[in-house]
Amino acid sequence: MFERFTKAARDTVIGAQQQAAALGHDYIGTEHTLLALVAGTDATIRDALRGAAGEVDEEYVRAAIVRHVGDRSGTASVADRDAEDAAVLKSIGIDLDAVRAAIEENFGAGALRLPRPPAKKKGIFGRFTAGTGHRPFTARNKKVLELALREALRLKHNYIAPEHIMLGILREGQGLAMLILAERGVDFDTVRERLTESLNTPAA
Repeated sequence: MFERFTKAARDTVIGAQQQAAALGHDYIGTEHTLLALVAGTDATIRDALRGAAGEVDEEYVRAAIVRHVGDRSGTASVADRDAEDAAVLKSIGIDLDAVRAAIEENFGAGALRLPRPPAKKKGIFGRFTAGTGHRPFTARNKKVLELALREALRLKHNYIAPEHIMLGILREGQGLAMLILAERGVDFDTVRERLTESLNTPAA
C-alpha cells in the first residue's frame, strides 16, 4: 500500500505524526490526520469541508482537538521530572547523584539504564512511525488509511492522494475527526461528492 501514496499523501501521514507530537499526544488519531489534511498547502480538502458553521481550517481543528482531548505539549519533560525528584529526595537527605554513583560503582556503568525495546516496523505503519518516538497510530486511524486504499480502488485510481485519506475518514465514520466535522455542520455527502469530483477532474 505504501508505494501507492503520492508525496502529498505521505506528507499528510507524516504531518499527522508531527501534529500529534506538537500537541504532546502519545498516539496518532483520526483527529491528527484531519489536522494534517487541513493544514496542507493545497486548499482542496478545506474547500470540500466547508460546513454550515464556517470553514474547517487548521485553527478550528486544533482548537477542537484541544477542547476534546487537551494539549499536553506543556507537560514536564523527563529531565524536568528527574530534577523535581532529585529536589524532593534532597529535601529528606538523599543525594540522588550519590545513590546513582554508588549503584554504578557496584554494578557497572549504565546499570540503571533500561534495555531499549527492539524496533517494531510492521508494514506501512512501521515505515511511517520510524523515528517518531514510538507514537503509534490508533486502530481507528489505521483503518482510515486502509479505507483510503479502498476508496482509491473504488474510484479505479492506482494511487492514494490526500482526498482518498479524507474519504477514508468519512467511510470509517466513527472517530474524533468525524465528531469535529459534525460539530462544524459539515454535510458528509456533499464532502464525498466534492472530493470525488476533485479526484476525477484532470489537472489543468
